[in-house]
Amino acid sequence: MKNLYLLIFLFGIGLLFPSCISKPKEEKKPNIIFILADDMGYGDLKAFNHKSKIRTPHLDQLAKEGMMFTDAHTTSAVCTPSRYALLTGRYNWRSSLKKGVLTGESMALIPKERTTVASLLKSKGYQTGFIGKWHLGLDWALKVDSINQIGSGESVNYDLVDFSKPVKNGPNALGFEYSYALPASLDMAPYVYVENEKVTQEPDRVTIDEGEYSWWRKGPTSPDFIHQEVTPNFFSRAIEYIENKSKEDKPFFLYLALPSPHTPILPNEAWQGKSGLLPYADFVLMIDDYIGRVNQALKTAGIEENTLVIFSSDNGCAPAAGFNKLVEMGHYPSAQFRGHKADIYEGGHRVPFIAKWPSKIKAGSLRNETISLIDFFATAAEIADYSISDHEGEDSYSLLSLFNSENPSNDFREATVFHSVDGSFAIRKGDWKLILAKGSGGWSFPRPGDPAEADLPEVQLYNLATDPGESKNLEAEEKEKVLDLKQTLIRYIKEGRSTPGIPQPNDPFEGEWKQVWFMNEE
Repeated sequence: MKNLYLLIFLFGIGLLFPSCISKPKEEKKPNIIFILADDMGYGDLKAFNHKSKIRTPHLDQLAKEGMMFTDAHTTSAVCTPSRYALLTGRYNWRSSLKKGVLTGESMALIPKERTTVASLLKSKGYQTGFIGKWHLGLDWALKVDSINQIGSGESVNYDLVDFSKPVKNGPNALGFEYSYALPASLDMAPYVYVENEKVTQEPDRVTIDEGEYSWWRKGPTSPDFIHQEVTPNFFSRAIEYIENKSKEDKPFFLYLALPSPHTPILPNEAWQGKSGLLPYADFVLMIDDYIGRVNQALKTAGIEENTLVIFSSDNGCAPAAGFNKLVEMGHYPSAQFRGHKADIYEGGHRVPFIAKWPSKIKAGSLRNETISLIDFFATAAEIADYSISDHEGEDSYSLLSLFNSENPSNDFREATVFHSVDGSFAIRKGDWKLILAKGSGGWSFPRPGDPAEADLPEVQLYNLATDPGESKNLEAEEKEKVLDLKQTLIRYIKEGRSTPGIPQPNDPFEGEWKQVWFMNEE
């Protein structure tokens, strides 16, 4: 009875003085920064390739302070589809874009109804910012009423664009409270900055460059757009964003999408010739230096401990960077892997991936699991305590458990799917990789349609544990493995997802989807 009276007394005290009862302090959500390089190869970083002839001290330092993922991939070997998957957690080939990339004139690819990393984080109280290369289409305001004639991902004529009016369905419509965007690649017109849906200055001239590495396509250019200054401008604005947001109580998410070292290759004068290789290597040196400045900005602002920084690339190094010349000079942008940008081979989609989060990730740690940029969606959702619905992030697995280097991976994911520039598929399960194409599916030999493909098998099967260079096709000896991987891929396509959950529809697509020829061969 005395115990009952004591409980009643303590309860009454709690009602009168609620502050006397201590509540567990809620752990503050981390800031999140995702830095995405453009066309940087796996083998360009010393941390990932000790034979690299490019010095990358700041990226190597980032790796020492965080975790390296040695088997990280993009979903596609080219940029637009990889960026789609990164933001949506959904394979790019589920959209209407079945091959290739968009241009600066293309209409928006991601419908505003689809949840993105930015919109989910915003809904959980994050400040969200985008700075850099968008390349996912924008709905430009037109001078004539012809918008209904243009579909998702299709292009408009610059003569029809009214640059004085706001654009629609860009970063701001997809969850970014602040955006400062380059519409597409640095070699694709229009050459303008779009800040919060408005062009900062209307184009007043047409520019073109036809240098070997510095080239860009002819197109309208704004007075404030200087190609050589775009990368430094994005880094400067990113650092300013970090400094400003670090002073506020709410956590922030910054997606810094670099337009480099993609063409045009434009290292500042201070970096020209510093690598002793080609301008591409000089450009990588410059980017590395700016990464060091971002890392230092976090330390100076006092937010380093609880900030998750991820650095990766949207695909492998491009031939236009002087890939073959670099190899002749002893530098291998794809390290020991076959192929380069656009290819279904590893060099097309295996990329460097570093995650640094001092309060959660042990410095100098390493993971060898197969992961994908598509996993960023579920990772951000778990960090923010966001519950993913069946129609969101259909192919994304959270990396949060892997950030603890002591955790066993168990079955992190069943399989991972890749896509080449021409839409060819590959699927990876364990050490085995099945390519549903005769050749590269991209720009290296044998290219699609090359006569050399005529006598090759319809598919390629490689064991990456024993043959990381994809040199010995085992499809004839391992028919059961081919069938198993093919059936898994077919299931992923038909069910509209590769994660557990209710099957979802892929986006409507007009015309023949040539890349799924194998679905009729079960």
